[in-house]
Amino acid sequence: MKIKYLIWSLFLVSFFTAKAQEKFSADVNLNTESTEKINFNESNIGIFISKKIDAKNEITNTTEYTNLKIKYELGSYDSFENLNQFNRFQNKLEILHKVSNAAKWNLSIIPTINFQQNLGISDVTILGSFQLSQQLNSKTGVNIGVARATIFGSAKFIPTLSVFSKINNESDILIGFPDSKISYSNNERNMFSLSNSFNGSFYNLDNSVDLSDIATKISTSQITTAIEYERNVTKNWFMNFKAGYDFDKKYNLLDENNHKVYDFNTGNGYILSIGIKYKQ
Repeated sequence: MKIKYLIWSLFLVSFFTAKAQEKFSADVNLNTESTEKINFNESNIGIFISKKIDAKNEITNTTEYTNLKIKYELGSYDSFENLNQFNRFQNKLEILHKVSNAAKWNLSIIPTINFQQNLGISDVTILGSFQLSQQLNSKTGVNIGVARATIFGSAKFIPTLSVFSKINNESDILIGFPDSKISYSNNERNMFSLSNSFNGSFYNLDNSVDLSDIATKISTSQITTAIEYERNVTKNWFMNFKAGYDFDKKYNLLDENNHKVYDFNTGNGYILSIGIKYKQ
């Protein structure tokens, strides 16, 4: 109960602070993924705030809460059916600095809390990234950096690299790692995109599981290819629909050193997502 009060208090602080900011958005998303014997259902709520300090500096803050529910096929994983609900709370603070008209850097710090039901200090993980962006010409640029992220199911340092380009007034493209995306807008109210991303997370267990070794967390990771459609319903409200497929899906139990203890062998699965967003 204390966790819920903490989470909603931080959301309320973000909301009331937003009145003094230049940009603000809030969104709710529901995602479902079905594999052969396990269904993953995720709900997410987020608040984004952005403040432009001056001509060269901008600060953004994104606060998110995610709830993951896992449903096992009856009789397939009897020993693990209590591993069915997990929580993640994170706050992403970004500082964007414009070095010149063609170059800028972005620093992000992301404290993250991943837990099953009971929250402890060991559930806190510090993630983040540092990225340099260089505009090569009027339409094309490159991003290069390093991040501490959980896209492979545990916190690791990874390189980031991408090339972005504005194809024309309606289309943009981003190609790189861990994210690639092609976007097209036929008018100011419709946005279509095709994306490919490496993504994942982990959650600490309340009680360790004694198998061949002691498992202390669950880990999920996958490569997601999806088609997305966003519709500007009214001036400030947006609807979002996404359908895709998860490749190389992994759902494992890990020990405290992030070594695999048990593999659920879920196989790949289709994903569906619907969301609503408010922007101002």
